[in-house]
Amino acid sequence: MEKLIEWIHAINAIAWGSPMLMLLAGTGLFLTVGLGFMPQRKLGYGFRMLWQGRRSTEQGDISPFNALMTALSATIGTGNIAGVATAIYYGGPGAIFWMWLIALIGMATKFSEAALAVHFREVDKNGHYVGGPMYYIRNGLGK
Repeated sequence: MEKLIEWIHAINAIAWGSPMLMLLAGTGLFLTVGLGFMPQRKLGYGFRMLWQGRRSTEQGDISPFNALMTALSATIGTGNIAGVATAIYYGGPGAIFWMWLIALIGMATKFSEAALAVHFREVDKNGHYVGGPMYYIRNGLGK
């Protein structure tokens, strides 16, 4: 039993330790540079579009505000809120700096996910657009 616990701790150190942090940060940095820092350059444009309240008449489009709320509802949960509080408690105010730094890098990852979801979305039998990771994995990697 003790060997099993040691084995689980070893896997846990890889899955939740420095290697995973380096992989996530490295992927975000790769996408940020590959996109030419587009998420950071277009941040002002994004806020302007959000607050304009533009209404789309195109089929399958939603307003920028609705798109933001949908994206936030899918990514922010109680775990994220509790995680920030826990990081600040254990890491002190310096944790905020590192969270903001990783967030700036992570914007490219989120942008890439959204772009893939739109690119590989489908129309279901009821005429509604459906998309997301399950569709871009199947349609993008499966072809």
